Amino acid sequence: MLPPTLPTTPAMELTLDEAAQGVLRRHHVQVLGAGRPLLFCNGFNCTQQVWHYLAPMLAGHYQLIFFDQMGVGKSEYATYDPPRYATLAGYAQDVVAICQALQLCEVVLVGHSAGATVAMLAAIQAPDRITTTVLLNMSPYFLNEPGYYGGFERADLLQVLAEMHANYVQWASTFATMLVGQSAAPVLSHELVTYATQVHPALAAQVVEQAFLGDFRPLLPQVRVPTLLLQCHDDPAVPEEASAYLLAHLPCATLVTLAASGHAPHLTNPAEVAAAINAFLAGGSAVQPMRSPEAA
Repeated sequence: MLPPTLPTTPAMELTLDEAAQGVLRRHHVQVLGAGRPLLFCNGFNCTQQVWHYLAPMLAGHYQLIFFDQMGVGKSEYATYDPPRYATLAGYAQDVVAICQALQLCEVVLVGHSAGATVAMLAAIQAPDRITTTVLLNMSPYFLNEPGYYGGFERADLLQVLAEMHANYVQWASTFATMLVGQSAAPVLSHELVTYATQVHPALAAQVVEQAFLGDFRPLLPQVRVPTLLLQCHDDPAVPEEASAYLLAHLPCATLVTLAASGHAPHLTNPAEVAAAINAFLAGGSAVQPMRSPEAA
C-alpha cells in the first residue's frame, strides 16, 4: 500500500462516464492530491506500490496518479488482449487511455526502467496531453554494437533471459538484489522482489524480453517534450554511456547524474529523486546531486 498518511482516491469515485471508469478499473488507478498531474509508470513487472517512498515527497506539490500495468498487481487480467501487448507500444496506449479517461492535460509522465521506455512511447503518441517526461534509469537499447555501448553482449543477455524462463521467481530475487545494489538495505531488494512477483506468469517474461531486446533508438527524435534523464552511478543495467546517448539524441533533454548508485533510486534515495524532479519542473538550470545513504 502507499503510505496511509497519503490516502489515494479510487478512480471509480471520480465523476466519469462508464467507458472512462472501465479504463481506470482495469489498471487500478489511484489519484492523490491536486495540482499539475504526475503520472507514474512502473518499471518492469512492478506494481504501483514501488513509488511509496517517493510519493510523500511530491504529494504536497502535485496531483499524483498511480496505476498497475496489465497483468501486474490489481490490474484486470481478464481484459488482457495478446495483440495489444505484443510490444511495449500497447502498454503506452494504456497510459494514453488513462490520461484521456481522467481528462488530463500538461501531464508529467514519470517512468522507471522499462516503464521509462513506455513513458517515452506514450509521449510520442500523445504530445497534446503529455508535455514533460522524467525518465529514471532508461536505456534505449541494452545490447552492445559497433559505435554503441548498451552494457550487454547478446549472448550474455540471452543467458539472462534463459535463466528467467527457467525459474522466474528465483531470477527476480537475484536480479532485484543486483539492481538495488549490494550496499542497499536488504529490505529494499526484498520489496523489489515482492513487487516484481505480483505479475501474471504469462506476461512476466514477455515484458522483460520486450524491454531488453527492443531497440528504441530510432524513436528518440520523435520525443519533442522536455525530458529529465536521471542516471545513477554504478547502475548494473544502464551504463552512463546509454544515458549520454539519450542526451545526445533526445531533442529536449536534461541529464542529471545522481549520487545514488544502483538501478532503483526511487527506492534507495527517493529524496534525491524528488529534489531533481522539483528542480526540473520549477525550471532550475542545474540540479546538485545529493549524497546517497549508502555512501554515508
